[in-house]
Amino acid sequence: MAIPQYPGGDMPPRRPRDSEDLFDWAEDEDAAINRPLIDQLINATRLYDTAEARQDMLDFVVRFRSVAPFNAMLLQAQRPGLTHAATASDWQVRFNRRPTATARPLIILRTMGPVDFVFDVLDTEGDPLPAGAFVFPTFGSVPETDWAAILSRVRKAFTVHLPKDGDGRAGMIRRQAGPKGKPEYEVFLNAGHPPATQFVTLAHELAHLYLGHLGEDRRLRVSDRRFGSHAQDEVEAEMTAWIVARRAGVTPLSEKYLGDYIDGFLSFDQSVVLRAVNAVETAMGMSSTQMWKRGV
Repeated sequence: MAIPQYPGGDMPPRRPRDSEDLFDWAEDEDAAINRPLIDQLINATRLYDTAEARQDMLDFVVRFRSVAPFNAMLLQAQRPGLTHAATASDWQVRFNRRPTATARPLIILRTMGPVDFVFDVLDTEGDPLPAGAFVFPTFGSVPETDWAAILSRVRKAFTVHLPKDGDGRAGMIRRQAGPKGKPEYEVFLNAGHPPATQFVTLAHELAHLYLGHLGEDRRLRVSDRRFGSHAQDEVEAEMTAWIVARRAGVTPLSEKYLGDYIDGFLSFDQSVVLRAVNAVETAMGMSSTQMWKRGV
């Protein structure tokens, strides 16, 4: 089944795969007239005031071949990581799906009119779509109560943000200097993803920390392992997340993600990954010792 696709911008370390564009919304003279007004809005809100943000926008526009560049910029600004979008009528007629009650429409400039509205695939419901329609497909489920308990546990040690992005963005972890120079960490998870996918993303991001990819942290007994290549870091983090997920009854399609990092297996260290698995499970309140104490 082919669905409308818009390759999203990258948010390392879990990056989306490229896909084919099928829909075409073009600009006309009305769009050109409205462009200065939207330029003012973008400048006023400082959407692209960093070099990284500007590069993300340019990469997004380059991959958005079937939509006018200015519309691509508008969509990227409204929903970073957008991968699949269509009008409500297209979702209904072509895929028997419809926007959810809480869906937020995305605005584009339309031909022969002021604006049109499209909806992210994560904001639709109805007939199921094939796993290949999603960037980070995950099989199995994590009950809402269990996921709430995991988040509550993790938030005791880390700051967790839940922005709603497009399917092409899963999450990231960021290290900052806290009081007296002690490291503090912020974890970002895509609230648009189901709990099972957020669970795998959380395991992946925490793995980067405990694998030493963010540097030394004596308090957490983490050594500095920033010497590895990006491919090696991604293989180690995703393998850690895969093991944590499978032990919890969830199956991510990690082989698709790891296919982009084959070179990382050349220096793969299984013992390092297994130690990270234990650290991630402990941080999430899921280690064998913790479960034994709870009688699970």
